[in-house]
Amino acid sequence: MSAAVTEPSPVEGSLVGLLQACPPSVQRLPVGVLSDSEIAAELERVQARRAMDCAYEAELLMALAANRPDSEDPPPGHPGARRRGPGSPIPGTSDFLPQELAMVLNCSPVFAAGLLSDAYQLMERMPAVWHACGEGGLDWFRARVFADVLGVASDEVVAVVVAAVLPAASGLSSGQLRRRLVAAALAADEEFAEQRRQEAQRRADVRTRPTAEGMSALTSDLPSPVAAAMWSVIDSAAQLARTGGDDRPIGVLRAEAHAALVLNPGGTAGAGFTGYVTVLAPLPALADPGTAAGAGGGASGPECGPSVAGQPVTAAHVRELLAQIGALGLQAPPGGSLAVAITDEHGALLATATPAELARLAAGPDHGAQVVCCCPVLTMPAEVAGYDRTAAQERFIRLRDRTCRHPGCSQPAGRTDLDHVVAYDCGGRTACDNLCCLCRTHHRLKTFARGWRFQLLPDGTLRVTTPSGITRTTRPPGLRDPHDQLALPAPPREPEEPPPF
Repeated sequence: MSAAVTEPSPVEGSLVGLLQACPPSVQRLPVGVLSDSEIAAELERVQARRAMDCAYEAELLMALAANRPDSEDPPPGHPGARRRGPGSPIPGTSDFLPQELAMVLNCSPVFAAGLLSDAYQLMERMPAVWHACGEGGLDWFRARVFADVLGVASDEVVAVVVAAVLPAASGLSSGQLRRRLVAAALAADEEFAEQRRQEAQRRADVRTRPTAEGMSALTSDLPSPVAAAMWSVIDSAAQLARTGGDDRPIGVLRAEAHAALVLNPGGTAGAGFTGYVTVLAPLPALADPGTAAGAGGGASGPECGPSVAGQPVTAAHVRELLAQIGALGLQAPPGGSLAVAITDEHGALLATATPAELARLAAGPDHGAQVVCCCPVLTMPAEVAGYDRTAAQERFIRLRDRTCRHPGCSQPAGRTDLDHVVAYDCGGRTACDNLCCLCRTHHRLKTFARGWRFQLLPDGTLRVTTPSGITRTTRPPGLRDPHDQLALPAPPREPEEPPPF
């Protein structure tokens, strides 16, 4: 890997600052006056410029990687050391590098790791291909074909194949280039095909992505014989349904057969699934605690205690909520649970409770007859002494956050750790305004990666700053910001690891 970037002189530093202060620009011709041949020539020039930019991006990525050596990571056998799952695709660099790049570029860690891998393969192992891009003679798309095909090959094979194929690469289609690279690699090393097969098997996975409204695609990368056998079973089940008189499209029948074979493989009642139901109750939609209808009659009296963010959840609110739950007939599923989340008008979580807890609170404080009580009876769980959080705190935090709070991560809250944002050993409190949900990957990053800063604001907003100074913000569902960034694509589920502490 390239050496770390040296410190610039004061003059160089000033020049870099001036250049970076200039907005990005590109030389453009007046498109409306160009002839067809001039448009074609300009399109070729744009492709060459794009290749140059990609080569420059790769150089920047490798410079950042050189400043993130793996010597800063917890060593093997120590707390926080990586035990499984992919690390950095660049040898000798920190496991946390893809996470930092994902924050810088506002993309997923998987995409960031792909950029790093391409940069390493082309700059360190295939410099001739990278130089061709930097000079505008080869587009980056074809350069990535080199990286994809030859990534598992030895350095000796890479040197032979690049020298043989690169001169003609710009004139080949991507398919032709891929086939020529594979053929040349096989001629240089007969084990190359087996290496590619093993690498492909290591990338086996099942993915889901949304397609049309209310629909999603489930995709499995499997060895070809396994995929063929699965298809045969699915198609046979669909054809059997059609023979039985179901005249719906065969694709619909295959989709239903696939779902039935996965969800109910034995053809019986299936696995013993249950549900965990959460009722969201906006506080302004409940009865006004200051009215006779909402409080059961009587003259109003003074508030007897503090409110929750200026909005007390009173016994009158609780009674109205219990009445609405009863009218809807809501009950906990067998083996499951039913929880209530009370929010303000913006969707920010104020308090959580079970129906049994609401029933106990419905009576409210006893202030004597003919007094309308506006005291809060339900609040955010209180701070506790010691490290361990209470069950009420855990329920509140998981309902508030609902996912891992690291920017770009959507791991469900049920598969996350409850982390002290300010570490307990550093004086952090075991309180809801110092706890948030982090998946195992990002919990490890926060605990052991150097230079990262996490800040949790009182309303649950989390600010994360990378060692390179990029800050991203996430907010609990329901909290809105006029400049809120677009949602990022959900990264694949990371393998589970023991907690990093």
